[in-house]
Amino acid sequence: MASINLLLQSKKSPAVIYIRLRDGRKLDLKAKTNFHIDPEKWNPKEQRPLKNLLKDIYYANLDTDLSELKNKVLKKYNNSKGDSIDIQWLKNIINPSKKAEKKAEKLIHFIDHYIEFKKRDVRSSTLKKCNVIKELLLRYEKDREDIIFIKNVNLKFKQDFEEYCIGQDYAQNTIARALRFIKTICYYAKANGAITHYQLNSIKVKYQKGENIYLNLNEIKKIEELERDKLPKHLDNARDWLLISCYCGQRVSDFMRFEKSMIRYEKNKKGDLKPLLEFTQVKTGKLMTIPLHTKIINLLTKYDGNFPNRISDQKYNDYIKKVCQLAKIDDPMRGTKFDKETKKKVKKDYPKWELVSSHIGRRSFATNNYGQIPTSFLMYMTGHSTEKMFLTYIGKSNKDIAMELTKYF
Repeated sequence: MASINLLLQSKKSPAVIYIRLRDGRKLDLKAKTNFHIDPEKWNPKEQRPLKNLLKDIYYANLDTDLSELKNKVLKKYNNSKGDSIDIQWLKNIINPSKKAEKKAEKLIHFIDHYIEFKKRDVRSSTLKKCNVIKELLLRYEKDREDIIFIKNVNLKFKQDFEEYCIGQDYAQNTIARALRFIKTICYYAKANGAITHYQLNSIKVKYQKGENIYLNLNEIKKIEELERDKLPKHLDNARDWLLISCYCGQRVSDFMRFEKSMIRYEKNKKGDLKPLLEFTQVKTGKLMTIPLHTKIINLLTKYDGNFPNRISDQKYNDYIKKVCQLAKIDDPMRGTKFDKETKKKVKKDYPKWELVSSHIGRRSFATNNYGQIPTSFLMYMTGHSTEKMFLTYIGKSNKDIAMELTKYF
């Protein structure tokens, strides 16, 4: 196992601080650093300036710089695969050439590095989103005729980047997601030895509250009461999937894969058999076991215990809009739609059925059951990791939460 040590080789002041990299008998390298210290102010056992000197800003910074250098060398060594590890390799880390330093500190360079590092751990759709933000940054660099370096991602960069994106008609939440990703890349770069700006932690991303479009219980009842013989077969099939999503709270990427073999029955504390469904979430890779609502079980009798026929996400989106239109879910609602003529998103009032999408079942489940089922149980069903995220998802404000609390006072 590799170890890093700092030492002095002279008793004269100022003495050069050396760094030594050892890995058993196979490696032992030593090189000068760019740091010096009076030997009388050095603690050889702890390999740092004397503790009583750390109140002085100079020695505090020296201690920090030495610690960062040790971490940098160790990480570079641990990440080296097939590299030639010799004294020159160590010297290059201590004193990187300007060309290598610039390449290593480019934001775009670290995005590529991050994608390569993460490609086996995340879905292809996540990598696609990373590349979309990368292309946005490349356009930003071209517009500014400048290269973004990790060390320059600060509050001024945030302001300039936001102004550029607003000028390109990007939505606020899209800009916020891009900035959050950029911060992630900067933290990743820092963990790999890059220098980041001291303002990085001060960059805050602001999300706008989105439209909380969901189907209320009366609207779900209207969908349920649509007469089957008046619906074309493909719309009847889509209607049943929509109802399943409203009663299970899962993403379309998950519920559209449900099948009879995933269902099993277990006895509860009263000894009653209850249907459970077990599956692995596509987005998170998490193994889920959820109870099946009685209405889902009743609906499956229509298919001899099976789930409806699977359909593509695009067709599902189109079909459920038509289903909701036939169910007369047409109250005006503020929402955003893409205008094919202007190639822009337009926010205005639309008949509610026009704003229906594959996500509405999951949101309807969470919103309709909030206050009826303990929030922790709802979060388990929807997969939200924090209560704050869950409440934002269903559009609950501080006032809404306060009104819920009045039940207990």
